[in-house]
This record gives sequence, C-alpha cells and structure tokens, in this order.
Amino acid sequence: MRSLILVLPFIAIAFLSWGVYGPVLHEGQYGMGAPLEPSSLRPFICVGIAYFLIAVVAPLVVLRTKGETGHWTLSGAVWSFAAGAAGAIGAMGIILAFKFRGNPVYVMPLVFGLAPVVNTLVTMSMARTFRQAGGLFLAGIVAVAVGAAGVLLFKPVAKNVEVTELADGSIEVALKRMVRSDSGMREWKTTEWNAKSLDELRTNSELEKAYRLYLKKQPLPLSQWATILASIAFTALCWGSYGPILHKGQMKMQGSRLRPFLCVGLAYFAIAVLAPMPLLQVFEEPGGWTLGGAAWSLAAGAAGAIGALGIILAFNFGGRPIYVMPLVFGGAPVVNTLTTVVAEGTVGDVGIMFYVSLALVILGAVVVLVFAPRRRKTAAPRSDGSSEGSIATADTPSATGGESASAGGEPSSSSDSGTQSFGDGATLPDEDSSDKTAADVDQESDEDTFDSEDTHDQRDR
Repeated sequence: MRSLILVLPFIAIAFLSWGVYGPVLHEGQYGMGAPLEPSSLRPFICVGIAYFLIAVVAPLVVLRTKGETGHWTLSGAVWSFAAGAAGAIGAMGIILAFKFRGNPVYVMPLVFGLAPVVNTLVTMSMARTFRQAGGLFLAGIVAVAVGAAGVLLFKPVAKNVEVTELADGSIEVALKRMVRSDSGMREWKTTEWNAKSLDELRTNSELEKAYRLYLKKQPLPLSQWATILASIAFTALCWGSYGPILHKGQMKMQGSRLRPFLCVGLAYFAIAVLAPMPLLQVFEEPGGWTLGGAAWSLAAGAAGAIGALGIILAFNFGGRPIYVMPLVFGGAPVVNTLTTVVAEGTVGDVGIMFYVSLALVILGAVVVLVFAPRRRKTAAPRSDGSSEGSIATADTPSATGGESASAGGEPSSSSDSGTQSFGDGATLPDEDSSDKTAADVDQESDEDTFDSEDTHDQRDR
C-alpha cells in the first residue's frame, strides 16, 4: 500500500500532462498560424525544444551529480533514439490532424485508445505470443474499435455558435457563453460579428475569431476527414511502438532509466528542431512567430515530456505496468475531453452517446493492456532435472507440471520452486526465498516479455 501511495502522484502527473497536451498544442498552432491554416512546423519546433530541455538537460545534470545504475551502450542508445524518433514523428501526426481542422475532443481520445492496442501488438510480435491471445484481449480490441467509431459519430457540435448567411452575401456570427456578471451571478452573454462577405470574414484580422467559429460550423469534406484519420492512425502506430522500443533500449543499458530518456530527447531535438528549421526557409507557411503561440507550443512539449518522466518515476518507485499504464491511458482522454469542452464552452453540447463511446475506448484500452498475453517464467534446468529461470509460454508446461495460467488470471503458487506466479507475467519469490523487491522482479519479467536472449545475458552477468 505504501508503494502504491508513492506511485499514484506520478501516475496523476503523467495522465494530467498527456491529457492537456492536445488542447494546448492546438492553441499553439492557431497562435502562430492563420485562421484557415494553423501553423505546423513552428509548433513542432517548440515541442522539440521543450523535450530537449526536459529530456536532455535535466537528465544530464542528474547523471553528472548523482549517477544511475546501468551504463551507456551503443545498441541501447540506438534503440532509445529510435523510440524517440517514433515519438517525435507521432507528434507531427497530431499536428497534421489539427492542421486539417481535427478537434482535440476526438483526435486525442482516438490516439490514446489505439496506441495501447498497437503497443500490445508490437510487444506480442517481439515476444512471439500471438497464439496466447485470449478472448478478453480480443474483446478489448473490439471495444476500442466500436468506441472509436462512436467517438467520431457522436462528436460534439458547437451549438453555442450560430452562423447566419443573408441574401446580400453578408454573414453574421454569434457566440453564446456562460459568464459571471458583476453581481456574481452566472448568465448567458452573446457576442456578435458582422461581415459584408465571406472574403471580408476570411481576410479581416479583427474578424479572425469569428472566422474560426464560422469554420467550426462548416462540414469537413471527405478528403479532409481521410487526412485527419490517416494522421491519427499514423500517430497511434508511432506512439504505440514507442514503449516496446524504448524498453529494448533500457534493457540494453542494463535497466538505466535516464540514459534512454536522454536519447529520446536527443531524437526529438534532431527531428523536431534541426530538421524543420531549414524547411521553414524553403516552404512558406502561413502565420509567423508569436509570443503567445510559442508559449502554448512550448507548454505542450513540456507536458509531453513531463508525462513521459512521470511514468518513468512511477516505475522507479515500485509501480507495475499492469496498473500504471491502464491508469495513464484511461485518465488522459478524460482530462483531454474535459479541458477541450471547458475551453470551448461546449460542455452542454456533448451528448451522452459521446461519453459512452469515450468510456468504451478507455475500457477497451485498459482491457487490452491488462489481458495482453505475456511470457511466463519457470525454473531453468538444474542438476536434478528440475528447472530454474527459463522462459515458458502458454504452450509450455509450468514448473509444477501444469499449464501456465493465462494473462490476468489468479495467482497460483508452486511448492517446488517457492514462487507465486501472477497474471501480469511476474514471478514473485516467497518472502523467505529471496530479498528481491516486487519492482525488481517486475523489471526482470518485463525483460522476458521482449527478448529472452537479453534476459539470459542479464542473468549471466
């Protein structure tokens, strides 16, 4: 219980940070772009700078002053840099989805729902555990798919915005918002804008907000929907691959946490800062650098990096992946949705079916994470013919002679080896059989999930 109390604050930091990432980045894009074309490269650069400060500078200071377990290896640096590249490229997918008028209220929940599925499938591919997939795991994938369709179908429409196009070509835009009066009472306030033509509405800087509201009421063409959905799928693929690849790098560095994180920051800096800089000189982009837009974009990058750091700290303080990641991926979409609808003043416009679909996406993602098939640990061969430390799958008999339990099953004890096998793939020793902590055993179990050869190398060391 004490370990859980220490872990929960870092879990909260992670899902709160990732939950506000989308809405904050969305503001940064429009702050440095035009009403019709939000900026893409400038916010991307700001995200890379924020990651560099948090994921490179801060870890370097800690490594120089306090040090850390593990050590640098070339293979570990390559894997960790590849993970950072996947994260940075995925961030560009989010920016593109917003650029083509995607809204954070449905873009981010879809990403947070699909990324865990991709993460689990990539992990299963690396661990060769596809044949062990159970019914609950498959049901989780179906739940994510159905929920994602519902999120798109029942996405909230801004009912507090009214657009009137008159016969003479003029356009009236009205926005109703609940505000607090001088007497302290809450009341509706209506703000109106008038333009003589659509061209004036689009080009007059004083009508910029009115034009953004006007666009919200216009249906997206099929081509833009296709681009938005492709960007979401691309981000889910990149961010879903991030975890398994980063874990591989971590194990190649003998369990180091900060060194792989530092490599992630370097990858962000290379892809999100160094690469876009010359592109800005070649490709003309709408808008320009603004203090407000840069501040929002830097805040978004900081939120992403702090969220990743929160997960690392949660694991360092004894958190286990079986509940850390479901809580993060379950909480982030809720924070995202609440932040977006409050900022846009559309709390009352969200229907019950959208919330039901959002809950289905979250539930499906959690089920996929919890019931993902994992390799099981048994005992490797001893001189008497028994085994200790080998890797067993669902097709391999366990140390007691029975079949290993499915992922997510009830704990089962073995009198022969003095261990307890848990549904998340960890094998915990009895209290008197080892002085290892549960977190230590969890880390060993995670190593088994990805690469049995790495585990044997670690055991030999």
